[in-house]
Amino acid sequence: MQHPCFNSEAKSTVARVHLPIAPKCNIQCNYCNRKYDCVNESRPGVSSTVLLPLQAVHYLKALEAKIPNIGVIGIAGPGDPFANADETLATLRMVRQAFPDKILCLSTNGLELAPHIDEIAEIGITHITITINSLRPETLAKIYRWVRHNRRVYRGEEGGKVLLEQQLACIPLLKKKGITVKINTVICPGINDGEVEEIARKTAELGADTMNCIPMYPTENTEFEALQEPPKALMKKLKTDIAAYIKPMKHCARCRADAAGLLGKDDAEAMSMIGQFSTMVVNQGEGRTRVAVASHEGLLVNLHLGEARKVYIFERSANGYHFVEMRNTPAEGGGTARWEELAQKTLIDCQAILVAGIGQNPMQVLQQNGIRVLQMSGLIDSGLDAVYLNMPIKTLCRSEYTKCGDSCRGTGSGCG
Repeated sequence: MQHPCFNSEAKSTVARVHLPIAPKCNIQCNYCNRKYDCVNESRPGVSSTVLLPLQAVHYLKALEAKIPNIGVIGIAGPGDPFANADETLATLRMVRQAFPDKILCLSTNGLELAPHIDEIAEIGITHITITINSLRPETLAKIYRWVRHNRRVYRGEEGGKVLLEQQLACIPLLKKKGITVKINTVICPGINDGEVEEIARKTAELGADTMNCIPMYPTENTEFEALQEPPKALMKKLKTDIAAYIKPMKHCARCRADAAGLLGKDDAEAMSMIGQFSTMVVNQGEGRTRVAVASHEGLLVNLHLGEARKVYIFERSANGYHFVEMRNTPAEGGGTARWEELAQKTLIDCQAILVAGIGQNPMQVLQQNGIRVLQMSGLIDSGLDAVYLNMPIKTLCRSEYTKCGDSCRGTGSGCG
């Protein structure tokens, strides 16, 4: 299967869908105004709504019935995927499990990409697009109002240097993982249109596979709203010029962050379905097949979640239950972030967890992420019967909603 954005021969046969699960951004472009409700406007950064990871999977399942030739699933905003790294990676892991035969891709500014390259390669993302608008900090200072990296905000040329350093470093790292890399450059007349060839030359040297020159679209309430859209003759010339260094993409449709359908021929009826899923309450564990267990030895449910350095993972088969693997839990500290990591990474394929005790905060986070929590003591098989067969657990020590401390050992080991 070919990716329609990377291969023009596939654009009329292979449909793609963008999942709008990443609303936050870590840079402010002077041409960007990220509106969520502009359904008639086709440009990057626009989406009619934002989905949660589990909502996105439900949306995909419904969408496939409407658009059976979907071959590519991507995340391109409406902000930046890695300003929303937890949501992005959780979504991609769920999507990979539900749709193992689809191409997965991401479009990013590259600022926060590097720390996640190993993980995206492990998930199976095969195509990455990085937007690089200049190699010159003084030009980047004109294009970006600010850049936020490692909890610090940079402005002017300093921000440009930080952004560019991260972007260029990612290209060879992605290529080492066998990932196809496309460079997007937004052409802003009078600002960076004279620098496109040098971007093509440099990124090609680093290993990028193709490059897409995108005409800037003047958008209301932005710094560049009075800037004219580059003429077609200029865009044609630039694509010809960069061909000396890198393969140009000549069929870009300047897609929305919630686009669905063939490239340049979005299915409006199918896209209108997305609103149904942005407000839906997903059932706990739906689409997940495994169960995690907090246990000392893998036989009994006998550990408080806050004490568990590892969890045992089980799943059901035709011959009963079988042990899959052990997984490390996130380190103590970090508050809610620790439990979000547990839910969205460690337990991403788990519908439930069996524990001897749990605090109210982790209980809430796990349930919000669609993971059922059963507090009990006794044989693991008894708990698995409760999850998979809806059988009662005679040794259940308290309800799923009892707070930590109500007949709990209360070890103080980070259960809150």
